[in-house]
Amino acid sequence: MSVCRFVLPYPPSLNRYYRNVKGRTLISAQGRAYRHEVVALLHKYRGRYAKELRLSIDIVAYMPDRRRRDLDNLFKGLFDAIEHSGMIDDDSQFDHVRIRRDEVVKGGRVDVEIGVV
Repeated sequence: MSVCRFVLPYPPSLNRYYRNVKGRTLISAQGRAYRHEVVALLHKYRGRYAKELRLSIDIVAYMPDRRRRDLDNLFKGLFDAIEHSGMIDDDSQFDHVRIRRDEVVKGGRVDVEIGVV
């Protein structure tokens, strides 16, 4: 199975992706909008990686501005959206995760490459 490469919008921060309502953690409106956008972009990859496959993911993050940001803040929302798209069965399939920061790009984006380990 070949490597799959795609570009996604920069995900909202975890503070904006989730909301705590009456003791329950829910995906916020901004988080749901991001997931919806990712699902639309990845619809052609639905069912691509079966649940028994072990995967690697390489991410290049193009920050939307020059503010300080933690790279590890990207994972949860991004992985959740990719999983929700149906491309993978579960984000626990990722055995190898690599991320690097690149230049600032207006609006931000993430370049993603997923392959089988």
